[in-house]
Amino acid sequence: MPTILVAPAGRNVGLTSVCLGLVHAFERRGVRVAFAKPIAQPADGTPDRSRGLVTAGTHLRPPEPISRIAADELLSDNRDQDLMEQVVALCQRAAQDADVLVVEGMVPAAGMIHATRVNSLMAKALDAELVLVCAPSGLAPATVIEGVRIAANGFNLDRPASVVVNKVGDSGRGLHEPHREAEEQDLAPVQARYRDLCAEEGMKLVGFVPADEDCTLPRVADIADALGASFLAVGEAGRRVRHIALCGMTVPYALDLLRPETLVVVPAGRDDILMAASLAAVDGTKLSGMLLAGSHEPESRILKLCRPALATELPVLTTAAGAFDTAAAISRLNLEIPLDDRERLQATMTTVANGLEQPWLDQLAGAKRERRLSPPAFRYALIERARAAKKRIVLPEGTEPRTLKAAAICHEKGIAQCVLLGVPDEVRGAADKAGVKLPGSVEIVDHRSLLDEFIPILCELRKKKGLTPEQAREALLDTIMPGTLMVKLGKVDGLVSGAVHTTAHTISPALQIIKCAPGMSLASSCFFMCLPDQVVVFADCAVNPDPTAEQLADIAIQSADSAIAFGIPARVAMLSYSTGVSGAGADVEKVAAATKLAQERRPDLLIDGPLQYDAAVMADVARSKAPKSKVAGQATVMVFPDLNTGNVSYKAVQRSANAVAIGPMMQGLDMPVNDLSRGCLVDDIVYTIALTAIQAEQSGARKAASAKAAKA
Repeated sequence: MPTILVAPAGRNVGLTSVCLGLVHAFERRGVRVAFAKPIAQPADGTPDRSRGLVTAGTHLRPPEPISRIAADELLSDNRDQDLMEQVVALCQRAAQDADVLVVEGMVPAAGMIHATRVNSLMAKALDAELVLVCAPSGLAPATVIEGVRIAANGFNLDRPASVVVNKVGDSGRGLHEPHREAEEQDLAPVQARYRDLCAEEGMKLVGFVPADEDCTLPRVADIADALGASFLAVGEAGRRVRHIALCGMTVPYALDLLRPETLVVVPAGRDDILMAASLAAVDGTKLSGMLLAGSHEPESRILKLCRPALATELPVLTTAAGAFDTAAAISRLNLEIPLDDRERLQATMTTVANGLEQPWLDQLAGAKRERRLSPPAFRYALIERARAAKKRIVLPEGTEPRTLKAAAICHEKGIAQCVLLGVPDEVRGAADKAGVKLPGSVEIVDHRSLLDEFIPILCELRKKKGLTPEQAREALLDTIMPGTLMVKLGKVDGLVSGAVHTTAHTISPALQIIKCAPGMSLASSCFFMCLPDQVVVFADCAVNPDPTAEQLADIAIQSADSAIAFGIPARVAMLSYSTGVSGAGADVEKVAAATKLAQERRPDLLIDGPLQYDAAVMADVARSKAPKSKVAGQATVMVFPDLNTGNVSYKAVQRSANAVAIGPMMQGLDMPVNDLSRGCLVDDIVYTIALTAIQAEQSGARKAASAKAAKA
């Protein structure tokens, strides 16, 4: 099993971030990866941050590191090898059942003169591949790599070191500095220069990670903790702070600073600035928050005028320190990732993982080894397959802020070509208020311009229902109906909606216009449940209230095909409160009949039931309750007997087990239309768009195959 020791070649290089990125890079490739921080950094016995961050950001639970005090005592007694025996034992515990082990070395800190020595000892004791992490910090590449070479020589290893250059292009700009557009730099020549310099020194460049400002943005709550500030109004304390605006000027000059993602520092006595910022928030500018600096507190009449701003969930802080002292303190903030900031943690992991050399990762992991589909691997595969599909997805909720941000992300990452429906000026205005810069490639279609074309088409499609032109016009004024027709007519490849609409509102037009695919008797839904160490399918949790045995069989087959289509081996458990013949009753009999029908219709699939949930997923329970089953104990597709059970179960798992639920994804429709939860996050929308793009690719392939078969 390969072991990678990640060690610093300098100060403030982002060592833990690189370790997290390595873990994430292996996980999303389906590699079983383990992590260990053998020796804790804090000397005061406080918990080690590296272990805490890995625990917060992954499903791993690394062992407790050796205390710094215990390690120091062994080193001072010249008992190096005793310490290394403990290190090896700890790493072996961490690496059980893993394919790759990532080990974080020690970082030189005040009062610690032995960090490099300990790292060298660990590299040899673990027979590890050495990865040295450096950060340019404004120095020339030649100077940086010279420092790395000196660090590598200190290890005295007989194999060349690998190098990760982290935080490339980091300007060190503080939050308090004025707004300005980021300057884009072509880093390809810089990367090539580092690669050549590493080769000249007998080392290998395996990672080149550009600095990402989004990975450094604190939340309002973090700034409050750092300053010891109090909340006058908590609001959305998780809002990110990209800029600090110290508004000591008059209101006309301050207005330019009242922009999204800005924490406005209001000096004592400047009620005019306080009210101006409040008006900006009410007008839709999503400020990060307001910080009232100084001992002077606003009059109650002023605060009353500001109440509408508080209704926008605007956080408001207070501190007794003066405005300039406060701004200076913010500029000195420690920008380390807090343990509870999962969003920033995930962004950092992804940024680093994207900067690592893929062939090197494959070489370490053994690319030919069969992989399990972990949640990171599943999400990574979704994005890559969606990119390859190059599909156009219509988003009827064109003025919804989360949808706008998701559309921008999809275009920036090449996931799909998004088409926003709505009045163009309203869409652009909503984007401005949400602080979203829509790429020029995002299409905005005025749904009203489609009326003349779509009214006769809709009347024809719904003529059996007696739809009149007036009724068609009214239906088409709701953006979901013209969006559905765009899918039906091939103007786009799929539709995603539901951030502000109900499930019925989203899928009813699809059932009326697009209808089921050939051979399908109904449409159903499934969720991809990202559990800590694997992805499984739950169905049907959103559409069919009480399916018959025949319908339940169809749902099982649809869900199995969905699992296979997305890289999950299909072992289908037909769930019930009874396993086998242990129970009786109409509900159990329905599941038993559905199992038999599904097995007859698709003998190529592994389908079994009735099974209780524990028998379906736990090997020891399966051996007792269903010893002859090829599904029990290892099920990957869970088919619930009705909507009530399915919806409650997926939400219980999602909330109680901290599992990510991607979906619901519609199954059985002739063309892809997918629903969102109204409580969805931006990432949920992005992944649903990716799912829809992949479904569109599969739908096109199915239709092409059918057409070819018909000609033959």
